[in-house]
Order: sequence, then C-alpha cells, then structure tokens
Amino acid sequence: MKKLISGIKLSIAATFVTSALMTTSALAADEVIQQSFFPYAQSTPSFEGLAKGMVIDKSNVAQFKDVIDPAFYVFIEKGFTSIVVGDTTSLALHQSYIDASTKGYSKVTLGEKVGEISGWEAGRPFPAEPSNDDPRAGEKLAWNYKYGYNWGDSAAIYPFYWKYRDMDSAKVERTIKFNFHFLNFKGRVNQQPTHEITPNPSDLFRSIYVQVLAPDDVRNTQLLIHRAADDLKRDNSWLYLGFQRRVRRLATGQVTDAFLGSDLMIEDFEGYNGRISDMNWEYKATRYMLMPFFNHNELTLDTETHSDDDGYQVVAFSGQGGCFPNITWQLRKVYEVEANPVNDSHPISKRVHFMDAQTFTIPRTISYDRKGTMWKTFTIGQSDPDHHLPANKGSGVSIDDAFSMIDVQANHCTTGQFKGQVDPELTPPSMFSVQHLRATGS
Repeated sequence: MKKLISGIKLSIAATFVTSALMTTSALAADEVIQQSFFPYAQSTPSFEGLAKGMVIDKSNVAQFKDVIDPAFYVFIEKGFTSIVVGDTTSLALHQSYIDASTKGYSKVTLGEKVGEISGWEAGRPFPAEPSNDDPRAGEKLAWNYKYGYNWGDSAAIYPFYWKYRDMDSAKVERTIKFNFHFLNFKGRVNQQPTHEITPNPSDLFRSIYVQVLAPDDVRNTQLLIHRAADDLKRDNSWLYLGFQRRVRRLATGQVTDAFLGSDLMIEDFEGYNGRISDMNWEYKATRYMLMPFFNHNELTLDTETHSDDDGYQVVAFSGQGGCFPNITWQLRKVYEVEANPVNDSHPISKRVHFMDAQTFTIPRTISYDRKGTMWKTFTIGQSDPDHHLPANKGSGVSIDDAFSMIDVQANHCTTGQFKGQVDPELTPPSMFSVQHLRATGS
C-alpha cells in the first residue's frame, strides 16, 4: 500500500514538473516571439543628439558615424546627399504570419550542409536572437529573410520605373517601365489557398515574373524565376526576348550579369535573390542604425514620373546625379550579416547586408568586388503599408517603395520607383509559367 501511495505521489510530482516545464517553455516561446516581432514594444532606440526632423549632412555627419553604414556615411561626407530623421515606428507584420511563427517555434532545424533545413512550414523559422557563440547564426538569419513576409503571400509592383543615371552629369540615360510579380507557392499564411498552392509538381517555394512595358526596343522582354523548395536545387530561370520572340533558359552564371544593362544583377533583387546554399553566411553584430523606413503618404513625391487617377505618385529622387530617394530614415534594430559566395568565380567577394530585425527586409547592402574594394551599394526604402495605397492597409507587408543601386566605381546608378500592390488578383498562379511567357509574347 505504501509503495502504491508513493508511486501515486511520484506520478503527481512528475506530472506537475512536466506541466511546469511546458508552461515555462510556452512563456519562453511567447517572449521570443514578442521580442522578434515587436522589438520597440518596451522602448524605442535613441542616440545622443539624434532627433526627429533633424537633417544629417556633411556638416554634422561625423557625430552620427556609429549609426550610419560606411557607404552611406561617405556619400553624406562628400555632400552627395543627406538624411532626414523620422520617428522610429513599429511595422508589425500580419498576425497570421506571427501566428505561424509561434506555431513553428523550435520545430525548425538546420541540416549538415548550408541550404538544408527541416521542420519549416510557414512563418519565421528562427525567431530567437542571434548569438556570436552560434557558428550558424548568420545562416539562420538568411533563412529568416528567405522565409520572410516581404510582399506577403503574393504581390505586384505595377508599374515599376527603372532609371539609369550618370552621377556626374545627372543625365537620365534610359527609363525602363516594368511590371514585377511575386508569388509564394509554400508557406502561405493569409491569401487563399493557405499553406501551399496545388498542384505544385515542381515543388516550388517561390516564383518571380517580370515583364517590360517600355521602351519599344525591349518591350515585352520577360523574366521568369522558379525557386525550388529544396534550396540545394538550382533555380530555373527563363528569359523571353521580345525582339527575338523566343524563350531561352538562363544559364546559372547569367544571374550575376547586369540585368538589361542596369547596375543590378538578378541576384540583387530585393537585397538578395539567390539560394542560401550559394553563400557562406556570417553574423557580425546586432546594431541600431539609421534605415530607410518611412510613410509614403507623408513624403513630397514625384509629380512627373507617374500619377494615377487616385492621386498615387512615386517617391522622388535628388542628390548627386539624382541617385538618392527623398525619404526619411529611422533609427532601427539591425542585424549585420556578411555573405561570401561559395563560387570563386562570382563577380563579388562579399555582400554586407543590414537586415531589419523586425521585418527581415534588407534595406541596405554593400557589395565588394573580387579585390575586396567597395563596388556597389543598395538602398531599398520601406514604407509602412498603412500609410501607402488604401489597398495595402492592414496587409502587414513592409512595402518596398524606392531603390537606388549605386556603382561607386563607375559613378553611375540605377533607381527604382514603385507602385507596390498586395493584391492576389494581380498574381494568378498561371502567370508564373513558361507557357505564359510564350502566350504573352506571341
């Protein structure tokens, strides 16, 4: 009888301990999720002398060197541009994405090779804070970017203006008008169907479709990218050349060529448009830095490039060569990550990405040539969706709203002006096929 009572007591104790551990684990998970998605809930970052509305230019930039990346610091120091400081604001991603991240918490693991991952279904795979003691912390941050909520489940830039500019003369050499379309096949959390678009015979994770609208010499040039769910599989990419009226498959190396003569490679799209396995990733630091985040509707906009009946206008540019967007910058929590190509023949030696810790977009990137010299610097401005197009309100998508890729060695830049729309009607799955390229082209 005593043994029975003792056994019951031990069972009760074990149940209590298990329950306590589960409660503790749940609390820990909730704390991690809250810290990851709401880093400014308790307090907003500050820096001595920095205040909303102030202008940082060559007269005072030395004071703020610690919160400006080295490339942009040089631009300001030379008088090429300035920074207007705005309030640090919380840009909360859609609750369905946060819920998916909570559900998947601690279930995702890396494989032996870079590019191998298991247990992920949707959401942010590694929401815990990175540690310098973790040799694969940079790789985990790269996965957070890849599986991020940039453009949500699907969206379109419709239209999209690229301008090729000489920084010395300020001459706009060429303007190309595009439509860009983005579609996630897996990890869908909001738009129907959720989780995965089926059928998906090629087991795709994501696809990008690009169409040139003007000028006439490249009109109807189209690009299609298929990214497999298995990161170790190479992307399949096709290019439809309007003047040749034929589809051709892109070779692997062509994703690092200048796209349509611009300062961007296909691999540069969105900050990084490649496989995790194509790079070695190193987490360098967690920093608080000025990043290009703003409310589109509060800016002084470009009244010439684009105007809709509803009054929508794109971001204006100024500064040296017209290469710098007229936006505000926020002091934000940032992860500095270095990406080194696995392939020795890659045209760059490394990219230094400054990933926003709340959205996991990449607002700033610095690229270095094979000799290790600074080559290009990329700015992607981010607008709060609730201060953008009415259709984007409530989407929880950090809206890419302006870009500038500057070749500091050639004194040349390519700028991008967006009308980003989180609208599934603009991104039907049928659009993301080789058959669509041929049908549209003909």
